[in-house]
Amino acid sequence: MGHHENARKAHRKLVNRRKRTTRDITAAYHHRWQQQQQQQKKDKVQEDQDDQSKEELLETKILALQRIVPGGETLGVDELFEETADYILALQCQIKAMKVLTNFIEGLEKEKSKFGA
Repeated sequence: MGHHENARKAHRKLVNRRKRTTRDITAAYHHRWQQQQQQQKKDKVQEDQDDQSKEELLETKILALQRIVPGGETLGVDELFEETADYILALQCQIKAMKVLTNFIEGLEKEKSKFGA
């Protein structure tokens, strides 16, 4: 074997090694890209499921409000929220009135006990 032939063999080996390395790198990038695509699909499916779960939960809560708020079954969502706010305010007023009455009655009972009744 001559010097030129050895040089050609060495050059061929180097070229083949570079081709393999390039092919390996390309395959690795392609594999990584495929994994990223699969993960993005999984994330999208999970996101869709989460959105669906949130919508179902919201629907359940709206139905519960419609049952709780007087006349709520016939109201749309916007009207239901307005009516809910009004209903809460009305309940708060009732609670205050009951507290005032309770304090008044307790005061009367204390007065009765002072006079021996």
